[in-house]
Amino acid sequence: MPAITVDDILVLPRLPRPEATAQQRPVRTVTTAHAQLEGAGFEVRRPFPSPDVRTADPFILLDHMGPVAYEPYEAKGAPWHPHRGFETVTYMIDGTMVHHDSHGGGGTISEGDTQWMTAGSGILHDELPAEELVISGGVFHGVQLWVNLPRTLKMTDPRYQDLRASELTLLTSHDGGALVRVIAGTLAGHQGPGSTYTPIVYAHASVSPGARLQLPWPPEFTAMVYVLSGSGTLGAERRPLVEGQLGVLGHGDALEVGADDHQTGPTGQWEILLLGGAPIREPVMQYGPFVMNTKQEIIDAITDFEAGRMGQIPAEHLAGRRLGE
Repeated sequence: MPAITVDDILVLPRLPRPEATAQQRPVRTVTTAHAQLEGAGFEVRRPFPSPDVRTADPFILLDHMGPVAYEPYEAKGAPWHPHRGFETVTYMIDGTMVHHDSHGGGGTISEGDTQWMTAGSGILHDELPAEELVISGGVFHGVQLWVNLPRTLKMTDPRYQDLRASELTLLTSHDGGALVRVIAGTLAGHQGPGSTYTPIVYAHASVSPGARLQLPWPPEFTAMVYVLSGSGTLGAERRPLVEGQLGVLGHGDALEVGADDHQTGPTGQWEILLLGGAPIREPVMQYGPFVMNTKQEIIDAITDFEAGRMGQIPAEHLAGRRLGE
């Protein structure tokens, strides 16, 4: 799990400790992600939506892809498919992903990179492991987050952001015990590179064994912690939280997590995602790749897709070819 790291964490800007009067967010629920197949048949772990976490406003879905070691010609992706009404955010930790879309966006992302696609009024795209990974096999590990758009922005023009690992905002905890990579939003005054329509915070933290990460959190935002690998505790009550689990926190203006003294993950640290945002508080109607507000808008999305109004697959991607040609 290389993602992005630094040789000397102590040279980074430090996150302030919350004020003594800050209200620590209590743990509301802890949920274990369920496994299911997506795309052409690759497995994901999905903590939400689920029977236990029916809403994560302003987020729609979180898929944890891998980590998995593929044999040659075993890796699979998601061939061409449509989206409307939200944004997809794919963060790569290991391996390489290639993206193309019907509006000319796309590129290759690898360790620590993020591709941010605003589907808006409608777009076609594919997401596939890089050809070299398919041919030779290798480790693949990433996360895809769906960020909802409010009613007024559901039909905004599609756009694509290519965020390189070197652009992420790197921070450390007040005592140097954790590395925090801010992908989007503002964390204690430090802005990540992702440009968002919906106000959110999205960060990846590596917490050293036995260390605690305490940080201020926007009181108007929701707050969640998802474990990529390792084990630790959530909240001042120190609720256990292990790989594949999502902790949802209640109201407050500070957040606290702590890594167990012994870590079994590949990095030797507790790897977690910090997620939260301003709730949109609008009706959500989802049908597969479309996220709208009403049933009629879903019907309209299907009609527009079938009529080709969400774009066309570029001609160079219509003709099949053998890998390696």
